Amino acid sequence: MLSDIEIAQAAKMLPIGQVADKLGIEPEFIEQYGKYKAKISLDIYEKLAKREEGKLILVTAITPTPAGEGKSTTTVGLAQGIAKLGRRVAVALREPSLGPCMGVKGGAAGGGYAQVVPMEDINLHFTGDMHAVSSAHNLLSAMLDNHIQQSNALRIDPRRIVWRRVVDMNDRALRNIIIGLGGKAHGVPREDGYDITVASEVMAILCLAADLEDLKERLARIVVAYTYDNEPVTVGMLKAQGAMAALLKEAIKPNLVQTLEHVPAFIHGGPFANIAHGCNSVMATKLALKLSDYVVTEAGFGADLGAEKFFDIKCRYAGLKPQAAVIVATVRALKMHGGVPKTALTIPDVQAVIQGAANLEKHIENISKFGVPAVVAVNVFPTDTDEELAAVKTICQQAGVPVAISNVWAEGGQGGLELAQAVLELADSGSARFAPIYSLDIPLADKVRTIAGEVYGAKGVVFTKEAEKTMAELERMGYDHLPICMAKTQYSFSDDANLLGRPQDFVITVRQARVSAGAGFIVMLTGDIMTMPGLPKFPAAEKIDVDKNGRITGLF
Repeated sequence: MLSDIEIAQAAKMLPIGQVADKLGIEPEFIEQYGKYKAKISLDIYEKLAKREEGKLILVTAITPTPAGEGKSTTTVGLAQGIAKLGRRVAVALREPSLGPCMGVKGGAAGGGYAQVVPMEDINLHFTGDMHAVSSAHNLLSAMLDNHIQQSNALRIDPRRIVWRRVVDMNDRALRNIIIGLGGKAHGVPREDGYDITVASEVMAILCLAADLEDLKERLARIVVAYTYDNEPVTVGMLKAQGAMAALLKEAIKPNLVQTLEHVPAFIHGGPFANIAHGCNSVMATKLALKLSDYVVTEAGFGADLGAEKFFDIKCRYAGLKPQAAVIVATVRALKMHGGVPKTALTIPDVQAVIQGAANLEKHIENISKFGVPAVVAVNVFPTDTDEELAAVKTICQQAGVPVAISNVWAEGGQGGLELAQAVLELADSGSARFAPIYSLDIPLADKVRTIAGEVYGAKGVVFTKEAEKTMAELERMGYDHLPICMAKTQYSFSDDANLLGRPQDFVITVRQARVSAGAGFIVMLTGDIMTMPGLPKFPAAEKIDVDKNGRITGLF
């Protein structure tokens, strides 16, 4: 059996100009990065301004497990299936981060015969967007510390600096550091630390900005610290937004690549799905909608995190109206939610599937609360039995949602035809009545309670004294109108990663609140969310290599 990278390297890619031509993108708007990658000029937006948008389809999933769900693979395979049915379709995905690629999971561009290519380039540096975000972010860090060194006219309290540095690599040794050592000429000593680049608010801003001017305005609103008088210090006060935007002027342009079956794919932006909203850029999504009849996109983690933020943050800000949603599930994952250990997933167990399906049922309920019709995609594995698959179908029928078997990993678009038919039927039905689940006018605490109660199924929310104090300060500063971005474990509806399935009678504890004023949301931290991952005992990087001809191996 070929590995993902072997399948990708054997693919016959079209020159990127031919891919762009499928969407009617004229050569004057194509900025090539080699033969098979391109950025699309921002000038195209003015030309397309009056064009009607296509239909937006979100791919989400049940609560993630170590068994794997295959959300990105399903997204790519579904788009290939829609293309086989003769429809003009595009994919809109996030960019992979180097840290996870070198750390736990290897590449992140789909899998099997449902991948975006050139897979190696997409996973390793791509068009430099991640580095541009890192540079803009760390320029701000340098200007902040320089301001303190050069008289501190803004009276910044060094104990209340909330802007950390970033690097696009899993490096636990950088989580907590001391800077400014070595004497007076080397800065003011203080505690600092690093997050991974995708956790940067700059990345979230890049993905929510409507255009370059909006990007600059959002950058200016970033809160980096507080004064001795407890007032926020913004990027605008440090006069850094112009230089930061200059570093991002190329990164803001959407990237165009292709799937293995030559479906156009916009891969742009990659915000953390915990500390941020976990979706690709608004600019890429809206461009894809202008150029195609259907756009298949995804949101990070399970529907309780990714879909909720996609709906309540991205769609709210961008004015997007999704017409259908796909909830990806696997028999393997349902078994884990039903209590089966990972080591026993190949043993047939219909009862465990039924038991674990409570998780799927809750996600189905949640999507319906946003007024978006859903279809369940069962991403099949060779070990799945007919009886287990039949059980999933029965559960979906009882829940009142269509279900389709998806075999896109092994068969590409051909294996996604059943799913594509079901999705098109929903998207074309006009039954979507999308609306966010809460109003921006209610207090911050009530927004959190709505998400926790309606989406997670929690019986209540507890706020620590620190969180209550910060929320009161944020409301005093005028940030109470912002939406909520919950930072919660992806492995459970609760804030306890060990509670699988559909836990009952649990309480969500909010321990801290942070404002991402530029991105435009309030982050509520629960549990122990890590913004700088570490490498595992045996990093994926140990298997990655390149030969004398430049051919990369071991990348998933």
